[in-house]
Amino acid sequence: MSLTADGQRIALSNVHLSYGTQAVLRGLTLHVGAGEIYALLGGNGAGKSTTLSALLGFARPDSGTVRIDGFDPVEQADKARDQIAYVPENVALYEHLSARENAAYLLALSGRQPEPAAIDAAFEATGLQAEAWGKRLGGFSKGMRQKVAIAIALLREVPVLLLDEPSSGLDPRATADFNALVHGVARRGAAVLMVTHDLLSAADIADRIGFLEAGRIIDEASAQGEERFDVRELHRKFAREVVAA
Repeated sequence: MSLTADGQRIALSNVHLSYGTQAVLRGLTLHVGAGEIYALLGGNGAGKSTTLSALLGFARPDSGTVRIDGFDPVEQADKARDQIAYVPENVALYEHLSARENAAYLLALSGRQPEPAAIDAAFEATGLQAEAWGKRLGGFSKGMRQKVAIAIALLREVPVLLLDEPSSGLDPRATADFNALVHGVARRGAAVLMVTHDLLSAADIADRIGFLEAGRIIDEASAQGEERFDVRELHRKFAREVVAA
């Protein structure tokens, strides 16, 4: 695994990005190191989706730099994407395949062929009920699909994990299981960036929380002590920024 010169797996430095005449990212700087979980919060239109698009190489910055484990996701797209596992909010999986078949097929496309027992263990860890593992996804709820996608992402064992509203559709028990899984990924040295509206979920899992407004980080909080974050203060900050956005 390679990193940027300053040891960051995810690095956006002074990124400006526009769609036509509409400026979306306005000098965004955000770094996530190995073993770190970073939650990016912001209101609608703050630039969260565009940040993910820049990291995935789907949008080219007007200026500034974006690096994924040292690779430019636009100029070195294949190498950069090989470092990423991405779980979108609305998961796209194959309806006619079972959960196991989806996992085996999608992992094979990424060059991995885990043992069936490892796939089942990942499903169990995400809280997907065993009776669903062999069933087609056509009848799955949004939460069940999310669990399948999360299991596949974790099985890829890559250095960067990008999560878009990861707790959407998960019940409290599944959310707790998911948090434990993500902490395990970070302990293995991956950098995790989660984009979310869920302040409480972010406070439960993140090492740092960044508040995005008008395309740049305007405030940041770091977990400290046993209580980790002052949730009331975070809520006041988030509420102010959502109103401002």
